[in-house]
Amino acid sequence: MLEMAGIGTAEERVYRFLVEVRDAGLDEIVRRLHIPEREAALLLSTLHDKGLVGRLPGDGGTRYVPVPPDVALQPLLARGQEALEWARRGMEQLAEEYRAGGRRHDAGQLVEVITGSGAIRQQLRQLAYGARSDLRWFCKADPVALRAQDNDEEFELLAQGIRYEAIYERACLEQPGMVDNVAQGIRAGESARATSTLPVRMVIVDSSVAVCPLMPGVTSAARGEPTAALIRSSSLLDALVALFDIQWAAGTPLHVTEEGELADFAGGTGSGGSLADDERYLLSLIVAGVADKAIATQLGFSHRTVQRRINVLMQRAGATTRTQLVWQAARRNWLS
Repeated sequence: MLEMAGIGTAEERVYRFLVEVRDAGLDEIVRRLHIPEREAALLLSTLHDKGLVGRLPGDGGTRYVPVPPDVALQPLLARGQEALEWARRGMEQLAEEYRAGGRRHDAGQLVEVITGSGAIRQQLRQLAYGARSDLRWFCKADPVALRAQDNDEEFELLAQGIRYEAIYERACLEQPGMVDNVAQGIRAGESARATSTLPVRMVIVDSSVAVCPLMPGVTSAARGEPTAALIRSSSLLDALVALFDIQWAAGTPLHVTEEGELADFAGGTGSGGSLADDERYLLSLIVAGVADKAIATQLGFSHRTVQRRINVLMQRAGATTRTQLVWQAARRNWLS
């Protein structure tokens, strides 16, 4: 029972006896436990060295008393847990070295082909629940194995602190139920952007593995079972990560309005829209370099309200400075 704390079976037997009787001499331990005197003395010495047994002088010789179990065993258990953690880390490092060595000798291990919707779905679940930091998605219309509405694990992982970043192509957002689904994800903590079209479906987990379908989605099932490539650490994976970063930078951030609707940061709901007239006027004053106080006077707002509305525009544009806001406004033709 106490082996995980580094206590052998014979040692545990002697210690349990002392816990029961509270103190005993060597002769009594030998007699009651039916073990040789030399073995008993060695066991008591070992238990003393491990901090489980104390020695007290007595008229008939040394008496042995048990140290309270919670005091004696806690440090041993803590050291055991630390050793297990080190062993676990060592195992993971060795496993990664083994996989890396295999990939160097066998390029086929860099890419694994998965066939069938069920197998792809299972692989996606395993990767998601194994994520340590983030998942990044390219979401196209007509999914191969996992519809956004069925991605139940996203909300569990978001609650655990896993970061979700998703880029949706417009055709995907136009599918029934997708707007509400994306809005629900954003409210749960997902970071989402939209773009006109995406080159491929994809998910990247922790920048260490990616899954890309190799055949059309469920609407083309007649062409055969869907297949996907599982791509591990390689130059190919690096290229996919870079592709995501480029698409993310070019995408339009999505947010949920106060009314609970999904809107892009061009100001409209759904797949399109533009700035409201008062927002466009406010933005034109910012671009012109008008001071906030002067803007407040012209619009009839308080200075604080002007700053709040500017911050909203910056958030919509994905900008952290006013210079970036002006640049994004020009790129998105917000003032045209």
